[in-house]
Amino acid sequence: MMKKRSALLLVIVGLLGGSLLTLVLMTYPGIANQTTPGEGLLASVTGNTQQKNDLKKIETAMDLISSNYYKDVDQTKLIDGAINGMMESLGDPYSNYMGQETAAQFEESIEGSFTGIGAEVSSQDGNVIVVSPIKGSPAEKAGIRAKDMIMSVNGESLQGLELNKAVNKIRGPKGSEAKVQVKRAGSSELIEFVIVRDDIDLETVYAHMEDGGIGVIAITQFSLNTGDRFKEELAKLEKQNMKGLVIDVRNDPGGVLQVVIDIAEQFVPKGKVIVQVEDKNGKKEQSKSNGSAKAYPVTVLMNKGSASASEILAGALQQSAGAKLIGENSFGKGTVQTSYDKQMGDGSLLKITIAKWLTPNGDWIHEKGIKPDIAVDQPDYFSVAPINKEKLPLKYDSNSTDVKSAQTMLRGLDFKPDRVDGYYDQKTEEAVKAFQKQKGIQATGQIDEKTAESLEAALIERIANPQYDAQLKRAIENVSKDNSSAVSKP
Repeated sequence: MMKKRSALLLVIVGLLGGSLLTLVLMTYPGIANQTTPGEGLLASVTGNTQQKNDLKKIETAMDLISSNYYKDVDQTKLIDGAINGMMESLGDPYSNYMGQETAAQFEESIEGSFTGIGAEVSSQDGNVIVVSPIKGSPAEKAGIRAKDMIMSVNGESLQGLELNKAVNKIRGPKGSEAKVQVKRAGSSELIEFVIVRDDIDLETVYAHMEDGGIGVIAITQFSLNTGDRFKEELAKLEKQNMKGLVIDVRNDPGGVLQVVIDIAEQFVPKGKVIVQVEDKNGKKEQSKSNGSAKAYPVTVLMNKGSASASEILAGALQQSAGAKLIGENSFGKGTVQTSYDKQMGDGSLLKITIAKWLTPNGDWIHEKGIKPDIAVDQPDYFSVAPINKEKLPLKYDSNSTDVKSAQTMLRGLDFKPDRVDGYYDQKTEEAVKAFQKQKGIQATGQIDEKTAESLEAALIERIANPQYDAQLKRAIENVSKDNSSAVSKP
């Protein structure tokens, strides 16, 4: 149980805004001594005359507001607002303040579960940006994608809101609906999703064996038990005479620094660097492996939703263990946060970026990401926007982005409308009729609500089928090829 161990520093490499992140308790060399555990938060600003004057200025402003404002003032909101203002002035989406309620939700996520839509988000220029949906979550099933900008929830705009306030609007009781509008690159119109909130399963490791002895381990985030779960699943695969391994960190938003180090050690030779952490004075601390390399080839599968700890693993295995990276350019989060709660003294929590992390070769991937060795995109239908149900029916001779989405879905389901430019021609009508007949829907050739929902459900099922996962198939092929090459060497 982690809740009360607040005297230690919480070193984080990912910000799970939707679930308020899973953390590890650890002290990193060179960082842990920055603040004495239990020291009052404002004690550090009373050391010289200027700092005392600054503190006095804040106290004076609070007194003047409390004494003179024409309405009664909620002191807690006033203080929370002041701290939020300080954090926002940093211009860092990963440094933020959590009031008592949000901090309590944060502790809930540390313990392994939460209720919501299941997406990690960050803040950028006053906008809520999806880092990645959590595997198997309502957000992923609905079609939320990395880099989506969440504009509103149930009609309430999120623009300009402090991140934790935005997250509180996104979260909600199990079974409740979140009508989410997002802006997506490449789409001129807002896309609307109706997502039913649910308990989010934080099982983080999934493993299976493919034909040819190629093991696949998917890591959905690096939470407190992920390291142990990974070792368990890796041992099971190795007992089955595994000949190569694919580590899948697609849409993995990050998590615990020490956990990713523990996992990387199982593949990085002893003495080689896994990750470097650099403080604001330029002092670097290297984390070196105490493990050993594997005899079989390893490939890391990543995409634009792979962030933070996922990128640490990818960089370490590529640069220090010779692994191939396959998929898409990763997200690009290269900073480390420390979380303070005991110092606040009232159940609230302050998260501050205290360093940046570098790959073994010294690369800082922040806002750039890591490029794959072999770039592989998924088919277009993997990221198609849902059909706006308020603009139905879609029919012959119409022209819209919704028609384009429908055509992309039809093509992805092998119904061949011939075109995907948004114009509803005769071939599109014939493709719709063929789909309707297959699903037992009246074959009108028009897309009504029932047809639209059936299209989307069929597409979600197709996307979830590994048979159509182009990136995974390429990764497995690459590992098989590397294994064959290794075996054929004299």
